[in-house]
Amino acid sequence: MFVYEKKLQYPVKISTPNPRLASFIISQYGGPDGELGASLRYLSQRYAMPYPELKGLLTDIGTEELGHLEMIGAIVHQLTRGLNDQQVREGGFAPYFVDHTTGVYPTSASGSPWNAAGIGVKGDIICDLTEDLAADGTLL
Repeated sequence: MFVYEKKLQYPVKISTPNPRLASFIISQYGGPDGELGASLRYLSQRYAMPYPELKGLLTDIGTEELGHLEMIGAIVHQLTRGLNDQQVREGGFAPYFVDHTTGVYPTSASGSPWNAAGIGVKGDIICDLTEDLAADGTLL
């Protein structure tokens, strides 16, 4: 069960739009190594975990990643809030804007929409934990 505390894990307060930065940061939201994939990877891997303590840990980490997803979404939203036509064009945000305007959509910086093909869930705890280490950039 999840409990939602109607606040961001860390406050995000961006007052100046920056579409160029938003076009890069969106990849952390829905790109191949973004928070959406990370949260679903951990929350899916927990089912095959035979140890209750580690199942709980995977659930906690997946939930934490959802908090990160929410912060990244707030960043992208605030970076694109109130953009005018000139800012959209000059900021390199036009390709995204054409399809999603300023909505926060899970996509990579290159424009590929998020899909589950990039997350590793094998049902083998060694494979799954190794995938987690690789995805989080931790070396064995």
